Amino acid sequence: MAAGRRTDELNGLNDLNELKGLDALSDERVDHRFKALPPDADGLTVGALAAERRSLFTGGFTTPVLALSAESVEHNLALLETYSERHGLAFAPHGKTSMSPRLFARQLEHGAWGITAAVPHQARVYRAFGVQRIFLANEVVDAAALRWLAAELDRDPGFRLVCYVDSVRGVELMDEALRAAGAGRPVEVVVELGAGEGARTGARTEAECAAVADAVAAVPTLRLTGVAGYEGEVPEADGEKVRAWLRRLVALAAEFDAAGRFDGTDEIVVSAGGSAWFDAVADVFADVPALSRPVLKLLRSGAYVSHDDVHYRHITPFNRVPEEGSLQPAFRLWAQVVSRPSPEQAFVNAGKRDAAYDLDLPVAQVVRDGRTGEIRPATGITVTRLSDQHGWLTTTPEAALEVGDWVGMGLSHPCTSFDKWQLIPLVEADGTVTDLIRTFF
Repeated sequence: MAAGRRTDELNGLNDLNELKGLDALSDERVDHRFKALPPDADGLTVGALAAERRSLFTGGFTTPVLALSAESVEHNLALLETYSERHGLAFAPHGKTSMSPRLFARQLEHGAWGITAAVPHQARVYRAFGVQRIFLANEVVDAAALRWLAAELDRDPGFRLVCYVDSVRGVELMDEALRAAGAGRPVEVVVELGAGEGARTGARTEAECAAVADAVAAVPTLRLTGVAGYEGEVPEADGEKVRAWLRRLVALAAEFDAAGRFDGTDEIVVSAGGSAWFDAVADVFADVPALSRPVLKLLRSGAYVSHDDVHYRHITPFNRVPEEGSLQPAFRLWAQVVSRPSPEQAFVNAGKRDAAYDLDLPVAQVVRDGRTGEIRPATGITVTRLSDQHGWLTTTPEAALEVGDWVGMGLSHPCTSFDKWQLIPLVEADGTVTDLIRTFF
């Protein structure tokens, strides 16, 4: 944390940051369930294997193996912490990116207000590790999930969850399920303003938002806390259109406040912010007018924790505001050349089961020589296709590549990179594995 960050004004953030159950992750046994881990480590605990500080390259790890840069993760965590502080934003990074309690703990230690979820299962994972503040960026109408939520809120008076609503019917279903569950605490909700016609979820007009707010006011099981949405769904998004939609969101909060719709809450939540337009969110939220209650300006970007080498590298707001810093790609997928059938073609043993491919193919970055261990640039090597368990490489005469070499590849789209791996080695720059990051997808 930055010097002086932990002050009394954080209202008990120390307690909120202390997740439970992380020690149990270190006690989990290494075995065949976890791909790429050293076969001779079977039976060791995760903590014991990490304590050995093995080399990713010579310590028995098998290919393909996904590595997460310890230095880049730390850099990214610190950067978004200082960015949020500088712009007066609270931060609830989207946990769907990593679904990793150990990374959640690091995000909370770096000042996060809480963790964002997309679906109830994710919230259950968060709660299993003691996350005390959850922003659920979806309307929940599943009765079983709402029964669980009601019980969780009643069980822990310190637990806070804020959830989307975007329809009168959704409010009816939530109220029905929460009443049946005997909920003792109302669920805090924010009305979701849709990003435009043809966009994803959310009420499309301010009038529809007001109708949803009226429905919330009519039931005792819900309490209106604010407004929210996702600017990444603005059709044909550019800076002007995104800022125009964000100004609509802020104006909606002001209109609701003037109408007394937030009389039942202590603070007003205004939330937006994916990983592509958080600069626009910071700009517009800086001009939120004074309302009748304190305003929690909540940013929810999640991909920053690992960043990537293609998609988010191209669209990150830091490209537009370089004076604010830059994120560092943290993933590298290492695979081994298992076939070199011609001078123009090679195959590595990593494919769709191992690498994200929904947005872009992996990018060959470096080669680790199978004979000498020397690492060199992946000159003349292009990933052109993925099969289930093979990567297809096209090579030019500059590519000095042979069977047994390791190819290190950058990936695109963090969310679909994390979800293919249950234990991911956290690796220092020299290849030393210092921890293993558990995921829960």
